[in-house]
Amino acid sequence: MYESMLSFPGSLFGEFDRLRREMNDIFGTAGLPASIRSVAPGSYPALNIGNTPTSVEVYAFAPGLDASKIEVSLDRGVLTLAGERSPDLPQPEGKATVYTRERVGGKFKRAISLPQDIDPSRVSATYRDGVLRVSVARRESAQPRRIAVQ
Repeated sequence: MYESMLSFPGSLFGEFDRLRREMNDIFGTAGLPASIRSVAPGSYPALNIGNTPTSVEVYAFAPGLDASKIEVSLDRGVLTLAGERSPDLPQPEGKATVYTRERVGGKFKRAISLPQDIDPSRVSATYRDGVLRVSVARRESAQPRRIAVQ
């Protein structure tokens, strides 16, 4: 029963999706974040953030950038990634008509709030194959340790 409701052209779920899109168009909520922790769709660069017992790892997916033009800074527990991506549209001699633009150029800036147990003096950043990896070590005192029982 459910499979046929999903695949039928005028399905119930298709109508709900159409209604949602129309409501977004009317009230202008399309593209806004759903919660305080989320970001608008299409935010650049896309991020994966995780942690290990010894570090916080941030992966920013930013292909086609010059590594020397990427700015990484850490101030009061906020990691900031900034840079600029050049547009890849050809510059023809006459007028050019662009039908769709999914890869935009321009300046970008992302800020990530990090946990309080990080060590700001031990940060490393590498850029390889379009992925910026920032590793922020945790303080030695915050890392789990085994205590010998006597």
